Amino acid sequence: MDIGILGFGTLGRALAQGLRSHPRVGRIVATTRMPRAQSIDMPDVIALTDNRELASASDVIMLCVKPAQMEAVVREIVEELRPGMLLVSAAAAIDTTSIRAWLDDASSKATLCPIVRAMPNMPCRIGAGMTALAAGPGANAEHLATVTGLFEMLGRVCIVEERLMDAVTAISGCGPAYVYLIIEALAEGGVKLGLARTIALELAAQTLHGASAMVLATGSHPAALKDEVTTPAGCTIDGLLALEDGGLRSTLVRAVSAAATRSAQLR
Repeated sequence: MDIGILGFGTLGRALAQGLRSHPRVGRIVATTRMPRAQSIDMPDVIALTDNRELASASDVIMLCVKPAQMEAVVREIVEELRPGMLLVSAAAAIDTTSIRAWLDDASSKATLCPIVRAMPNMPCRIGAGMTALAAGPGANAEHLATVTGLFEMLGRVCIVEERLMDAVTAISGCGPAYVYLIIEALAEGGVKLGLARTIALELAAQTLHGASAMVLATGSHPAALKDEVTTPAGCTIDGLLALEDGGLRSTLVRAVSAAATRSAQLR
């Protein structure tokens, strides 16, 4: 299966890095604004500068452009689409109904191309990503299974209704940035107490990594795991009370809500 990554920005690069080492993937081609002669630092990814050339050379096209660019890109490649080709949109806020309308407006044969919407996140780059998928027009269970198999190479996958994609964007799409901020803050706390910055950063990052792995591995509610750490009259309860006084819980809830609102506005 040949994969075309249309748009080789931060997300497109992350997907290419995650997919290129898997034997089930054939060629990976990607469009970049750089001249073809310039390297994209991935010798096993074919760099192109023509979106139409990418479309004609791919079985699955991953649309990784910004929302404002999506309509123009879809209309640009429509004549190169073949019946049965899979289109996977990873653009925030753009719904598959809009993509189908742009395709149908430009070419009748594009109706035979199923569309799946995806919201991956940056840890896909190292195989630790989280991707939500939603079936769009023309996509059946088989198409969804094909795309699920691709993104499972990059981490975990869940299936949601497309109407919930703004919420997905706000949690897992934007979420790594929230976590990086928390890691940075924990490390700063360690530095304040005298730890070397490198040690404090390792302690903070691995702690979040391990705590997240515990939630996924055990299936336990985070509150139950929190209680296991919080011994009576111990250190943890004082730290938790400081976090509650600072409004960490409500602040994170508001952050997710604000990001979801912005995702809807981008539409």
